[in-house]
Amino acid sequence: MNAIGYVRCSTQEQVDSGLGLEAQETRIKAYCAMRNLGLVQIITDAGVSGGKPLASRQGGKQLLMAISKKKTKAVVMLKLDRMFRNAGDCLTTIEAWDKSGLALHVVDLGGNAIDTTSAAGRFMLVVLAGAAEMERNLISERTKSAMAIKRANGQRVGAVPFGYDLADDGVTLVGIESEQSIVGDMQAMRDKGFTLQRIANTLTDRGILTKAGNTIWRHQTVAQILRR
Repeated sequence: MNAIGYVRCSTQEQVDSGLGLEAQETRIKAYCAMRNLGLVQIITDAGVSGGKPLASRQGGKQLLMAISKKKTKAVVMLKLDRMFRNAGDCLTTIEAWDKSGLALHVVDLGGNAIDTTSAAGRFMLVVLAGAAEMERNLISERTKSAMAIKRANGQRVGAVPFGYDLADDGVTLVGIESEQSIVGDMQAMRDKGFTLQRIANTLTDRGILTKAGNTIWRHQTVAQILRR
């Protein structure tokens, strides 16, 4: 059976976690070899948020096109959140794929490999996808509660923006001259008609670090800074 692998990672995840693109590809290749799946291609979405619909991602469009042209009978991914935004998105897509005879293989779902080639596999996927969604919701609730407590105590909530640092009181923002100068350069480039991506590329080429310490700038980051 021919299979197509799919990997996705945001830039920050590539830096901070073990879910980098290369790590995902390695595990997908090993899984396909073990299951005797003919892996014909691995489609990549690099630097793409998991909240973005599959059809609006460059790699996602490529995958859906391959599926529509019946170039594969199976899709393999490491974890559900590499492709789907939530449980509802996952189950709706899986139902459509199942009707067309396309199987989904998830290498690591709750620590186990799951595929939809059997009724038992489809059932476990539904159960575990629902459990993962519940866990995400619980984390969100705990985060909101923690932020509410910080606000009530007069503490700052949210990341410190580029160009600033926190004063000793842990609340007040104070400007950082070197970063403020870079913000000025960004605004000057924008005034000259530079696209956001060109500004991001320029900052990357100059070796300037983002607030998170990344060496690669994204146009979304530039847009956020300029809006602020």
